Amino acid sequence: MLSKFVPSIISLNILALWSNNVLKTQLVLLGSLLAIAGFNTPAIAELDKADRATIHRVIKQYIMDNPEVLRDALMGLATREKQAAITAGLTKLRRDDGDPVMGNVNGSLVIYEFSDYNCGYCKRIFPTIQQLLANNGDIRLVVKEFPILSQSSLMAARAGVAAQKQGKFPAFHREMMIYRGQLSEEAIMTAARTARLDLSQLRRDMDSPATNAIIDRTQAAASALDINGTPALVIGETIIPGAVSIKKLQDVIDRERAKQG
Repeated sequence: MLSKFVPSIISLNILALWSNNVLKTQLVLLGSLLAIAGFNTPAIAELDKADRATIHRVIKQYIMDNPEVLRDALMGLATREKQAAITAGLTKLRRDDGDPVMGNVNGSLVIYEFSDYNCGYCKRIFPTIQQLLANNGDIRLVVKEFPILSQSSLMAARAGVAAQKQGKFPAFHREMMIYRGQLSEEAIMTAARTARLDLSQLRRDMDSPATNAIIDRTQAAASALDINGTPALVIGETIIPGAVSIKKLQDVIDRERAKQG
């Protein structure tokens, strides 16, 4: 007898709560999720057919009359899922041990730049980045070698990571960025020679598993953040695609600095 009494009380309570407009949305969403998931609690399962039919009818009618409820719920869910993906991507991005660094290596404000040495827009934004570093002494620029344009891009990216190991990445990076034309092994080695790198050591480091792991890590971070082109800069949680003006970058930097306190 009690088993019949409990679901009846639940049914009556649900219908009573339905008259409260504040709770209608919550009941609609709950009912929709239960229906979608095919979920049955013992109490719900024991409701008689009439009660279940009444509840389903009321919920269905409310959704028909107010379709924006489900729309807003799905939009909210999509926003939360997107934010969760960005947070996970930023965690991967910030694993930067071994990545090339420019500017203040101990700087409190970190900017990440996804770059490809065959990318004309990366070369176009290079002077802007250099000016930003000159104007902001607290910036640590982490260059994420992201070779996506050609096989020579991959060779150049490996050389960039290897140059960091010798502590001469800024000089090598500059030579690569002012070079014009399609990259070749000869052009990469010429840049390395100008930057006074040990070429034998450079070649060994370029072929090392550690270098490959760093580039793979960058590709994973780019995928997680839905970055598929270069240049792309990440300042705080702001992703800036393309070659943009120094003013726009400085504005984002100032906001991030203010946020950090």
